[in-house]
Amino acid sequence: MAFSLTTRKEIIDHLQSETLDLLIIGGGITGAGVAIQASSTGIKSGLIEMQDFAEGTSSRSTKLVHGGIRYLKTFDVEVVSDTVKERAIVQRIAPHIPRPDPMLLPIYDEAGATFSLFSVKVAMDLYDRLANVTDPKYTNYTISKEEVLKREPHLKAENLLGGGVYLDYINNDSRLVIENIKKAQENGGLMASHVQALKLLHAEDGKINGVHAKDLLTDQEFDIHARLVINTAGPWSDLVRELDDQEKIIPQMRPTKGVHLVVDGTRLPVPQPTYFDSGDQDGRMIFVIPREDKTYFGTTDTDYQGDYAQPTVTKEDVDYLLAIVNKRYPMVNLKLADIEASWAGLRPLIASNGSSDYNGGNSGKIATKSFDQVIEVVNAYENAKATKEDVEKVLNDLEVTLSESKLSPSSVSRGSSLAVATDGLITLAGGKLTDYRKMAAGALALITKLLKDQEHETFNPIDSKNLPVSGGDIDPENVVATLEFFAKQGIDGGLSKAESMTIVNLYGSNAARVFSRIGELKAAPGLSLGETLGLHYALEEEMTLTPVDYLLRRTNHILFHRDTLDDVKVGVSNEMARYFNWSTAKKERMIKQLDTAIATSDLRDLKAEG
Repeated sequence: MAFSLTTRKEIIDHLQSETLDLLIIGGGITGAGVAIQASSTGIKSGLIEMQDFAEGTSSRSTKLVHGGIRYLKTFDVEVVSDTVKERAIVQRIAPHIPRPDPMLLPIYDEAGATFSLFSVKVAMDLYDRLANVTDPKYTNYTISKEEVLKREPHLKAENLLGGGVYLDYINNDSRLVIENIKKAQENGGLMASHVQALKLLHAEDGKINGVHAKDLLTDQEFDIHARLVINTAGPWSDLVRELDDQEKIIPQMRPTKGVHLVVDGTRLPVPQPTYFDSGDQDGRMIFVIPREDKTYFGTTDTDYQGDYAQPTVTKEDVDYLLAIVNKRYPMVNLKLADIEASWAGLRPLIASNGSSDYNGGNSGKIATKSFDQVIEVVNAYENAKATKEDVEKVLNDLEVTLSESKLSPSSVSRGSSLAVATDGLITLAGGKLTDYRKMAAGALALITKLLKDQEHETFNPIDSKNLPVSGGDIDPENVVATLEFFAKQGIDGGLSKAESMTIVNLYGSNAARVFSRIGELKAAPGLSLGETLGLHYALEEEMTLTPVDYLLRRTNHILFHRDTLDDVKVGVSNEMARYFNWSTAKKERMIKQLDTAIATSDLRDLKAEG
């Protein structure tokens, strides 16, 4: 289905001329989740995003659908249970995006360690039960110090006790957003990027009934009218609330910044995702993840008050991460010059959540008595001297001191908030990527109730747990074989297996639409046929408007293919200029924008400072 610059004008015309049931402000993962569910329900919905889709927080995560095993150190079973259940749902509705990739957790004998070898086994066993992990390929196990070092010989051997291995999932965050957005558009939703809300509009009775907006591509201002408006702007949520001149706004967001750095896989070779304590006794854990012949690591977690649109990687961020990684991998001796790419993102934390912990807001400690009770009953269960019910009773009776041990009445997932202002503005904020579907489902329940109570319109609920995103028409139990089946179409058309697999991994079942252009399109100058096919699909069906959109968010070329970027960017820029018929001046602006994005990712300024 066409979703491009050509259709964008029609979308904006409809936004101006129609009264919507629901207008969504914010096109990250939260807004995209609301959009796909609302449009599938038959609610006449629109979405506006002032940047590209996913340009903010939702393309700047650790790129995992993480199960949150660290919360089992305090036996916070509820948050882990919710997280792994949602992760399974996301894998089912977007099977071409999250992929299983077991995580190695090295265990060190050092002050402040999150786990011991004993407690990590207890935690992993509970984790597998909560996640219903039964496939022998993915069930957890522990390995000795010697086995850990055999896998990762560069790891620090001193005080290493062994390790645990458990199931986790890698993810492509920006692809998850765009696939939700595309499905919402296909279902009749009106999805528009580069449209900024300037002011909230009110009816005569004082209720919110739309926004005054600006098309940032044309500078045209216009009104969008809607029966309901929901704010899903992530870190910008308070700024959207401040557009309401009839409400006294008490800020609720506390954004924190997370940074990730990318190096070549030969400089930091790891065979699988690895997760360990920072070693600084600061409560943080660090990921080191191999991806596409590169290795990236992070993350930091610092309060942020700068430019939300352009959070930057500072020298302090780099020094912190390099010090930790070099301490854990003392033979690699990484330096600033080794960093090939980077990204910084903001986490949309709720201030009242009481913790900067970006994966749930739980900074509590488990009481010693309760900890002993858990260890005792789990041991008894393992030795067939206690029942599952005995374990559940102890877990349910834990004596804990947590900042948020129970969901607040306004939450639809841990660390989130769903609230309605007195003039009707709905705000869905906080949470984490793994919970996006659950948060959206909670919002949709409220939205359908409000439309019934206020507008006397009834919308039948949908089962969003079985609502595939665009490209997700794949058997979730047989992903690899299904993708290989789709790839055969590309191979039969003359593409290499590697190019065909790249396309199916990006576009899932939509790869068939990409391959259908073989024979019609020729390779653009400077690009292979596979690259040309993917680019044209992104231009015609993914609202790709700039080279940065394509090279950073529709693909991850800027992040994980720095070796070929300097050549590919020329071919992409030239083909987009030809396709859109850009003037010389506009082409130069687009190339300058791309070069700036690459320089930011490269940390060029920091490297110049030495």
